[in-house]
Amino acid sequence: MGLLYEIGDIVTLKKGHPCGSREWEILRVGADFRLKCMGCGRQIMVPRRMVEKNTKNLQKLHENS
Repeated sequence: MGLLYEIGDIVTLKKGHPCGSREWEILRVGADFRLKCMGCGRQIMVPRRMVEKNTKNLQKLHENS
């Protein structure tokens, strides 16, 4: 039941960032994810396993090309 994570998607995690936001934009996908906080803009690198474990919701980026 694995989700397909792609660059540009918005992921909602169970725990919030200290700024209060729970939504993160995916900037890099691989063994580690680079996420950008949608509240304050801070970027972090986290292991894939942590993101997969703590994902509450995933909003896909829709491209009409």
